[in-house]
Order: sequence, then structure tokens, then C-alpha cells
Amino acid sequence: MDFYAIPELIGDLVQLEPLSVDHAPELAEAIAENDLYTTWVARLPAPENMLEDIETRLNQNAEQQAVPWAIRRISDGRAVGVTTFLHIRPEDRRLEIGSTWIASSAQGTGINAESKLLLLTYAFETLGCIAVEFRTHWHNRRSRAAIAALGAKQDGVLRNHDVWQDGTVRDVVVFSIIDREWPTVRLGLREKVRSFTE
Repeated sequence: MDFYAIPELIGDLVQLEPLSVDHAPELAEAIAENDLYTTWVARLPAPENMLEDIETRLNQNAEQQAVPWAIRRISDGRAVGVTTFLHIRPEDRRLEIGSTWIASSAQGTGINAESKLLLLTYAFETLGCIAVEFRTHWHNRRSRAAIAALGAKQDGVLRNHDVWQDGTVRDVVVFSIIDREWPTVRLGLREKVRSFTE
């Protein structure tokens, strides 16, 4: 399987589509909601830097370093975020789902749960992954809770892992789902998505 392909993945609430520069205006608008880009616990592009951020992700895909998608909300057709496969290791059949952000208006609506269901289904059932990782800032408690709610288990904390532009140092919390856990995680995610679609 081609771990670096970017297939369209479609659910009931969300459509994941190959990221392109054409998404820049919509995504700039989405990340501007409630000044999402100013959060201190994630590296998010400012609206005026969205095109540059997209081009960086596309270059990483060309160099087989990342697989980026735009997240489109089906109910109104708006692009509301971005998600990415990172740290892709086809030989070890594992990857990370990360560098994800979702507009404030789409949070808590099932968009994240269904996005992860689509991505995890593709990773485990099409690519044949044996493990999928998630990483987040130690202080990003909302992200940590959301990852745990998916059914991922915490593997550990990488202390002093990243130095940020302001000079602060980030501890990174690592979670994962392994292949034998996937059937149960899948059931939980389907139920979570169903609660938003009924």
C-alpha cells in the first residue's frame, strides 16, 4: 500500500479531502474563529500565514514526510480544519495522526470523532498498520482528554522534547492505539458519531 497517498475519506458528518492551496481562504477563516491560532499549547498558523502552512504540508507530502487532509463539514460544505499523518514508517506499519486543528464552531460536534474514525479505519484496515500514535503538549489538557476519549492509551511523556519559538520547552505526551485494540476503539467511535447523527 502507498502510505503517502491522500485518498478522499467520507463519513456522515465530515469529508476528508486532499489538502490543496485552494483551501487557504476557507481555512484562514476557520482558524480565525475565536482567535484559535493564538493558543499557546499548539503551533497553529495565523490566518495570513495559512497559504504558507499549506504549502509546507504539501512539500512534506512530496518528500514522503506527511499526508495532509482538509476537514470539510458536510452540513454546510465548509472547510473547518486540517489533519495529517506524520512520522510515517511503512516498514514498521505505524504512523502518527497529528498536526490537527478544528475550528471552534466545529469542536464538540462529532467532527473530530468521525475524522479520527475515518483516519483510523484507513490506517488499520487499508494500510495494515499495527500501531497509530497521537502526540500533544503536556499542558494541552483538552487535547489529552480528546485523545483518551478516542480510546487511545497513554504510552508516556517525552520530557523537554521540543523548544518553541518563544524559548519555552514542551513536554510531549504520547498515546497510541494498537491493532488488537482497534475493533473495540472502532465500536466506541461509531457509537460516539451515531450520537451526533441521530
